[in-house]
Amino acid sequence: MRSPVRPAALVAAYFDALLPEQRLTAQSLQRAVLEAAPELEQSVKWGNLVFGLRGQNLMAIVTHKGHANLQFFQGAGLAARFPQLEGGGKGLRHLKCRYRQPIDEPLIKALVRAAVEDAAA
Repeated sequence: MRSPVRPAALVAAYFDALLPEQRLTAQSLQRAVLEAAPELEQSVKWGNLVFGLRGQNLMAIVTHKGHANLQFFQGAGLAARFPQLEGGGKGLRHLKCRYRQPIDEPLIKALVRAAVEDAAA
């Protein structure tokens, strides 16, 4: 009988597959997100690390060649309070984090808390 793969193993495999500079930034983002909202569930979807709450996808870490995005699935609702968010369209917004540069932890934690509050409302 097949046993299901544990989410923690998938998350570890996600980080193992990243390049070293991507891994450092993604781990810093993961740490900041979980410090702000430890109740979030982690999973790997679409090749990205996704954070959700009660089955609803809230945000994801999406790596690119020169930067990583902390992507908010309903970020349009946060854009007025957080002008640092980029992107257009119906709902998706992201915060761009360049590799080899420190992340803005206070901003990320505030964004995460706001996204969780919006999802709970």
